[in-house]
Amino acid sequence: MLRTRKAGSVTMVNYLSSSFVYTKIANLILWLYADIRYGLPFGALLILFSLILPEPTYAGPELITYFRGTQVLDEELKRNKNTTWLVCLYAAWHPACVNFAPVFAELSASYSLDNLKFGKLDIGRYPEVAAKYRIQDGPTSRQLPTVLLIKEGKEQIRRPQADSTGKLQKFLFSKDNMKAAFDLDDVYQECKERLAAAKANKKTEKVE
Repeated sequence: MLRTRKAGSVTMVNYLSSSFVYTKIANLILWLYADIRYGLPFGALLILFSLILPEPTYAGPELITYFRGTQVLDEELKRNKNTTWLVCLYAAWHPACVNFAPVFAELSASYSLDNLKFGKLDIGRYPEVAAKYRIQDGPTSRQLPTVLLIKEGKEQIRRPQADSTGKLQKFLFSKDNMKAAFDLDDVYQECKERLAAAKANKKTEKVE
């Protein structure tokens, strides 16, 4: 439970998932210790079941743009400077990123507008992105996932972030923490007002 909480997951589903994993590992060690002839088949069964019956992933609604490389992201930011982006830099194999995926998807479904968009970029597949945004992408990294709020093509806020001494501050990626850290309600309202103003200007121009 402590390990799961440190990864930013605080739901019972995440606790149960982690407990099952550790229980399987403990059983494998005990079987190997008792008799390697029992341990090896048990390990093979664990691998087989993990392939046949993988852990279920989030299948709900989402409005997320998946970028393929830093160049695609940079081009999008330059092309639409009036669009505010919330971009998640993640690694598909990292447990904290897997646990955060449903939260980010739900936020995207609730807050997306034509000028407020959500994006994801897999730094496991594109390590140059990790270098550009100064993110460690190793298995013990505490910077995964990293979420950026980008306005007018420039980074405004990131979580987790470093303090004045350069030490990385702990951040739990829950829905409420995300709303508070990025002030999503105000950002949404601001983008909505700008969108309405832009539409009003277009109608005025057509009338004239």
